[in-house]
Order: sequence, then structure tokens, then C-alpha cells
Amino acid sequence: MIVKPFRGLRPREDLASRIPSYPYDVVTSEEARQIAAGDPYTFLHVVKPEIDLDAEIDPYHDRVYATAARNFTSMVENGWLVRDEAPSYYVYRLTLDGRAQTGLVGATAVRDYEEGRIKRHERTRPEKENDRVRLNDTIGAHPGIVFLAYNGLPEINALLAGVVAREPQVRFTAPDGIAHELWAVADPAVVSRIEVLFRHVRVAYIADGHHRAAAAARVSAERVARSGEVPEEAPARHFLAAFFPGDQLRILEYNRVVRDLNGLDPEELVARIRDAGFHVKAGFRAKRPATPETFGMYVQQAWYQLAPQAHLVPREDPVRRLDVQILTERILQPILGVGDLRTDRRVEFVGGIRGVAELERLVDSGQHAVAFALHPTRMEDVMMVADAGLVLPPKSTWFEPKLRSGMVVQLLDGEAL
Repeated sequence: MIVKPFRGLRPREDLASRIPSYPYDVVTSEEARQIAAGDPYTFLHVVKPEIDLDAEIDPYHDRVYATAARNFTSMVENGWLVRDEAPSYYVYRLTLDGRAQTGLVGATAVRDYEEGRIKRHERTRPEKENDRVRLNDTIGAHPGIVFLAYNGLPEINALLAGVVAREPQVRFTAPDGIAHELWAVADPAVVSRIEVLFRHVRVAYIADGHHRAAAAARVSAERVARSGEVPEEAPARHFLAAFFPGDQLRILEYNRVVRDLNGLDPEELVARIRDAGFHVKAGFRAKRPATPETFGMYVQQAWYQLAPQAHLVPREDPVRRLDVQILTERILQPILGVGDLRTDRRVEFVGGIRGVAELERLVDSGQHAVAFALHPTRMEDVMMVADAGLVLPPKSTWFEPKLRSGMVVQLLDGEAL
């Protein structure tokens, strides 16, 4: 794996806890507006620039990207974001509920993504990928980190342990209770050692950031096409990524809500699910499934437990045996009439960090008609699917805690890496 040090753009010391924000795809535009109200520093002004325009504006309008560029330039010109003097790697540690994960942030070769050494397990939604392409190209930077998992090597683990034994340059606890710490590593000997060690990492897996990675590859290709020959060491041939050992990561469920019942009433829906081969129990008090091959369904202020009969689970198929695919193939598509999960606007996805209360709110408010609570996909299943060259349904995994955007930014122009 080619992972290069780079001169990162980072918040000024006194703004280290104020600028970093949620990633663009974790909060809605309305939630981002509320968070950013009266706060000029939050990086949401860059990664979700529509919050600075009329609430009715199309989030993909040209003015949105022009606003992002203006906001980003202003942060740099005001000295809120400062570029490091020396090429550096960045060690990023996140802690939630006493559980820590420590990763290395660097400029990662687009070529490793294009040639399959950085493996995907999801397809992307075209409009979201196009959005990140336009944003990154317009501001001339990668503002969000692609979150990668890999099988940790003892030498890398030991080196990072030595780094985090020192005081971090950045330490803060965000309002959601997640502690964020960052160390800049600029010592030439250590930098050289890190680069060599990462060449022994054969593959990495996208945990979070499929759209950011796909967009980075497209931005690179477009910049090469516009400029002609671009050397392999150019920043535009790299993207911002963080590598975390897979055994440190925590996956939460990624739940589904559907806007309507496809012409059915709740009783007919339950009957159709039974006819499809599911055991259905009313009064599911737990609401969240405790084991795989179990689903919670919330409709008309009532919870049901759903469990597919054994013959419905193709256990030899690495994708079709997973809960996310069973739900799609057996209920969402044939009964509720959902089409392609990447493009069908009747279905939306709710990260497990929001809890089942958010599912109840979305249904009780009338915004959606039915919600499904799933059991989390396991990391080993994610890797198995990716290794087989297959893909999961969209939004099959919710990794928590999330990396904050704006902790460190990689510019697309400038000196070779």
C-alpha cells in the first residue's frame, strides 16, 4: 500500500475543537443548519455548504459549490486553518464508551483503489458521488477522510503505540461524547519507517467513505485529463485516508425506513411477510434484534419480531445469507415494491447510533410508514464479501465512532508527495 506523508491543513490550536465537524453524510441539511447556527467556525460550512443558502435550494446547485469554495478559502485566509511546515503522517485516536481505536492518516495512492488493493463492499449512489466530485474539485482539497480497515501488523501497532504515548497536539471531547486525539508525525526517520511498513499492507477495506473514495478517483482522473501528464507523486493522485486495524472497529446496525406500504394496510403487510416464510411475533419489546437472522419491524405504533425460516437463508452465499440482503430480497423488494436501494427514494437508511427511538419518530410522524431494525453486519463478513469481489446492499454497515471532517485536510495542488 502506498501511503505518503503530506503537509496537512489543520485547525489553528485555539480552534482545534471548534472546526472539526460531523462528516457530510451523518447529518441532514436541516440538522447541520441547527448545529452551525451562529457558529462560523464549524467545518459544516465547507462539507455541507447548502446550510448557508436558502433552505429550499437544490443541494446540488452551482451556488452550493461556489459557497463551499468561498467558505474554505475564507477559513484559510483568516488563519483558522494552518498548513503544517513539514510533510507529516497523522495518528488519530477516537474513544467512545472507554473503547479506543487508533489509526494512521496519510495521502493514499488512488492507484491502490483503482487496482483493487483498497477493496469496496458497497456500490455508490450516483448523485452523492457526483456531489463529492464537484465539492472536492471546486475547493481543491479532500476535506473528508476515507475510513479504511486493515489487518494490523505488529510493527505498525508498536510504532503507533509509541506515538500515542506522547501528549497529542489535539485533544477534545465532542458533544456526542466521542473523544478525539491527533498527533502529527514529522520526524524524518519515523516518517520513512511508516512509509516502508505500509508497503507491507497488502489490502485495505473501505469501512466508511465509499462515496469519498470513488469521488477521489474521479477527481484525480479529471485533473489528469485536464492537465495532461501528472506525475504519480502529485497530490491529485492521492486521497485522504485513515487506516485502522479491523479488530479495533465497532459496527452498528444500519436500519431501513420505507415511505409507504405499497398499497397494503398493516395487517396485510404482516400477512404477506408470514406467507413469505417468516415467523412473525407481535409485541417485540426488545425492538433491536439480539442475534442475526432476526428483524424488528415497527408499523402503526407496534413492534413485531421477524425471523426467516431456515430454508430462506442460503448459508453458502457470502452476501445473500446476510440480514441486510435477506430483508431486501424477501421483504423490501417483493412485498413493499422497493427497487434499486441506491436510487429508490421510497427507502431511507438510519444509522444505529440514532437508536430505535428515531425509527419510531420517523414512522409516528408520518414521514415513513414502516421501519426495520437489523442486527449489525460483522467485520469478518465485510472482508469476506470484499475479498470475493462482491458487494453488499447500500448502507449495510454503520461504523462508530465517526472520523471528524476538518481534523486534517489534504490539498490537491502543490509540491509532489
